[in-house]
Amino acid sequence: MVEAGFVIAAYLLGSISFGILMSKVFGLPDPRTVGSGNPGATNVLRSGKKLAALLTLLGDALKGYLAVWAAAWYGLNDMWICLVALAVFIGHLYPIYYAFKGGKGVATALGVLLAISPWLGLSVLLTWILAFAIWRYSSLAAILAAAFSPLFAWNLLDGNAAYFATTIVLALLLIWRHRSNIRNLLNGTEGGFSKGKS
Repeated sequence: MVEAGFVIAAYLLGSISFGILMSKVFGLPDPRTVGSGNPGATNVLRSGKKLAALLTLLGDALKGYLAVWAAAWYGLNDMWICLVALAVFIGHLYPIYYAFKGGKGVATALGVLLAISPWLGLSVLLTWILAFAIWRYSSLAAILAAAFSPLFAWNLLDGNAAYFATTIVLALLLIWRHRSNIRNLLNGTEGGFSKGKS
């Protein structure tokens, strides 16, 4: 079945960690062994290599975007597009190539949402930017952006149930992956952008 093939391909694409790949390319330590241990752009940035962090951010976002865009371009219905969206995101969180230990999914979720609707993705991105500008915690910004994303989806996608449900699942998984950050925020031990654990 072609539709199932898209879902499997999306998971395999999502399993590619650009944080790990870019760290190897730039001769940096494996991001899973330094800082927060998260193979994401924020942790790669702590190496001091801004280009490596930028490429990590773009790569992780692009894989989410491409998976959903390809499914829509091929003409899959909303249900299958949503399954592809979830598959690429879950691949990033639990990658088969790295013993199912992946990142927290912020950039990949953004790519997915931008592919579903540019306005949805931009609304979530602006929420992240605003929250980060106020509190200077990338983890808190991600949590708040995720929390608001279903509301944006409901309003911007004319109440499309499939996409609304998918956005809820993405938000819950992303918040779950930030549970250690939530504990740190609550007890006052979460570091800021330059030294935090996002």
